[in-house]
Amino acid sequence: MKGLFSRKPIAALVAESETSGLKRSLSAGDLVMLAIGAVIGAGIFGSIGSAAAGQTDAAGHVIRYGAGPALVLSFLLLGCVCALAGLCYAELASMIPQAGSAYAYTYATLGELVAWIIGWDLILEYAVGNVAVAISWGDYFKSLTEGFF
Repeated sequence: MKGLFSRKPIAALVAESETSGLKRSLSAGDLVMLAIGAVIGAGIFGSIGSAAAGQTDAAGHVIRYGAGPALVLSFLLLGCVCALAGLCYAELASMIPQAGSAYAYTYATLGELVAWIIGWDLILEYAVGNVAVAISWGDYFKSLTEGFF
């Protein structure tokens, strides 16, 4: 039971990063473009239009009213929250200089069991994100091909 909450010392993480051969090669601009690509993938194409305009059924009944201009305010709030999350990751990356992610940071601070949970959480997060992108692009493809058949 004690081994489940054992933490890896930061010195061991630094030593692993020096011998692993994996070096940080992405610049700040690369990371910003990667984040923008992730947001554009599903968020903008999949939900912005229906969030702004609302949703109606085939008979014309309103299922959900649109947000309208308030959507801009939610994007401003989202930008502030993302900036704060980026600052948190920047602080962790400066304290634990290993090329890693939330898994490595959790392993060093909270222990092996919590890091294992975070690792599987990241896998599920990426899977759900890919599903959202696939559904969104599939819907656009279906609406594109409806005019041909």
